[in-house]
Amino acid sequence: MKNKIILSLIFGVLYACGVNAQSLNRVKPDSLFAIISDNNKGMMSVAISKNDSVLYQKAIGFASINDQGKVPATIHTRYRVGSISKTFTAVMIFQLIEKGKLSLNDPLAKYFSTIPNADKITVSNLLNHRSGIYNFTNDPAYLQYMTQPKSQTEMVEIIAKNKSDFEPGTKFEYSNSNYVLLGYIIEKITGKTYSENLDQRIVKKLNLKETYIGTKTDLKKSESYSYRLNGVWIQQPETDLSTVAGAGAVTSTPTELNIFITALFKNKLVSPTSLTLMKTLTEGYGMGLFQVPFGQKKGYGHNGIIDGFVSNVFYFPEDDLAVSICSNGVSYPLNDVLIAMLNSYYQVPFTLPSFKTIALKPEELDIYPGIYSSTMLPIKITVTKTTNGLIAQATGQGPFPLSASEKDIFKYDGAGIIMAFDPSKNEFILKQGGRNFLFTKEK
Repeated sequence: MKNKIILSLIFGVLYACGVNAQSLNRVKPDSLFAIISDNNKGMMSVAISKNDSVLYQKAIGFASINDQGKVPATIHTRYRVGSISKTFTAVMIFQLIEKGKLSLNDPLAKYFSTIPNADKITVSNLLNHRSGIYNFTNDPAYLQYMTQPKSQTEMVEIIAKNKSDFEPGTKFEYSNSNYVLLGYIIEKITGKTYSENLDQRIVKKLNLKETYIGTKTDLKKSESYSYRLNGVWIQQPETDLSTVAGAGAVTSTPTELNIFITALFKNKLVSPTSLTLMKTLTEGYGMGLFQVPFGQKKGYGHNGIIDGFVSNVFYFPEDDLAVSICSNGVSYPLNDVLIAMLNSYYQVPFTLPSFKTIALKPEELDIYPGIYSSTMLPIKITVTKTTNGLIAQATGQGPFPLSASEKDIFKYDGAGIIMAFDPSKNEFILKQGGRNFLFTKEK
């Protein structure tokens, strides 16, 4: 439920924020989503809320695309939100801690003794990804069973079969295994399913109508399939959500994600003490939350990736502002969409994207290939000419195609990358997320 895109940014410190806005001008964001939709660059639903009041909602694209037709997405279309589920799980763990049902210092062995190092791993280690438990979704075998239902016993056996990656508490390493086990701990303590706990402890408390543990996609429930763009939108296989459980099984909408994150920060779900622990970062991650900057503002939340779904929810306490986005097909960086939405709220000017491309002759591409390095980033980027044009590949990551938008300017819309070449100097400027990085061709 994590992906690698070159220099992938959740947010960067990109713009200085303006004065707080009490309302939002719809014209600029409406134009943005029209451009994305008209150019077939994404299918998504978004929401911005302040003090529990919805300021902006928008849905573009389709919940379903097949030979029989298309089902348009609406603001009530429901999406799998992937690892945002971890924040829901963390909230329920802290609710149980506040009731005295468990402790942050409880050893995992108290609940699942077969996990390697279970006697050394604490609930705290699971919450902040410092357990050393191998991430089962990294195992190639996961792709063979991800669409099949799995019981708690089967998943514990899968997680237990791998050795620890490191000694508990010594470092941070993101692992879906941690939150699958935390979900099972909730079930063991309460004697109820994760779904029943979610309904009782969060959904009913907040009067949510579109948030629950998903099963097989059902269009009659306003649920959406997910897609990958390869010329046309191709439907992706469905993960059986029993395999990801407390790490990624929640289905929701942007508006209800905003209600949830706002309630969390207003202490309607956990105590101020618990929230402080959730927000306290160790190597960039708290306990079910991480921090994102926007100018001088700091937000908290989580993102999620599962199948072809990509989702984000963030809350900015200083302004009581929540912003969420759920996508079931994306070929344009959601980071840029989120930044544009925040710019709209904070009344910061931003440039609408252009997807214009030009065709260059094969011989015109000969001046660009090479291996480029930078003093600003610890990676190299190899640019290669193929029969279809140019491709680029960063150290340790997959190749991506480059499209010319004008002479010496190439882009990759899938990650919001622009590469501005200066062949006379054998260099290019990599632009992404409002930041510029100089790369020079190696001799």
